[in-house]
Amino acid sequence: MEEFEFEMIESLAVLASFLIMKFVITKTIEKVALKFSYQKPRVKIIKKIINFFLSVVALGILFFIWGVDQSKLVYFISTLLTILGIAFFAQWSIISNITSTLIIYFNHPVKIGDTISVFDKDYPIEGRISDIGVFFVILKTAEGEIITLPSNVFMQKMIKRKGND
Repeated sequence: MEEFEFEMIESLAVLASFLIMKFVITKTIEKVALKFSYQKPRVKIIKKIINFFLSVVALGILFFIWGVDQSKLVYFISTLLTILGIAFFAQWSIISNITSTLIIYFNHPVKIGDTISVFDKDYPIEGRISDIGVFFVILKTAEGEIITLPSNVFMQKMIKRKGND
C-alpha cells in the first residue's frame, strides 16, 4: 500500500508541475506577443502546440511512474501509428488537407479574424475566418452560421479579403 501512495504523490507532483509550467509558459508567450505585437490568432495556435507537447511529456512521465512496460507501450503506439498511417494514405484528401492547412497558415494572405468572400459559382460564401484547423477553415457568416471548408478546397478557390489589415 505504501508504494501505491508514493506513486499517487509522484503523480500529483507531476500534474502540479504540469499546471504550473503551463501557466508560466502561457504568461511568457503572452508577454512576448505583447512586446513584439504578434497577432492573437497566431499566439493562440502557438499556445495549443506548446500545451500539446507539455501534455505528451507529462503523460510519458506518468506512464513511467506507474510502471507501464515500455516495450508494450512502444508496441501499442507503433500499432496505433500504423493504423493511422494506413488510414491517412488510404484517403489522400486528408493528406492534401493537412498540407493545404500548412500552406494557408504560413503563406496565405488571409488570417484568423479576416472577413472573406469565397468565389464559387454554385455556392458563394462570405464570412469571417474564425479558425484554421488541421483539416478545415471555419467561417462564421453574418447570419451566425458556421461553415467548414476543407483546406484543400479553400486553396483551390479564389478568395477576396475584405478591408481588414
